[in-house]
Amino acid sequence: MDDLADANPFSQVPIEVTISVGRARPLVRDLLRLSKDAVLQLDRRVDDPVELYVGDRLIARGELTEMEGDNAGQLAVRLTEVANLRGGL
Repeated sequence: MDDLADANPFSQVPIEVTISVGRARPLVRDLLRLSKDAVLQLDRRVDDPVELYVGDRLIARGELTEMEGDNAGQLAVRLTEVANLRGGL
């Protein structure tokens, strides 16, 4: 991290990042018929990049990966592209 980010009083405030892995557009009637073990097909493939958002602002893209070591099995994102956030979120 650079000194500018460290000097910002808000730099220690947690923020929620949403990871978008895809979208589905079922008909309402099909959505109402969903039950346990139903499969809802998304518009992306497993290997496609995911998108990271803060609110509705796209801040990065990446690929899903699995943690190793003490956090083995936990899902994570390896960033492949990051937006310029110098102007703020």
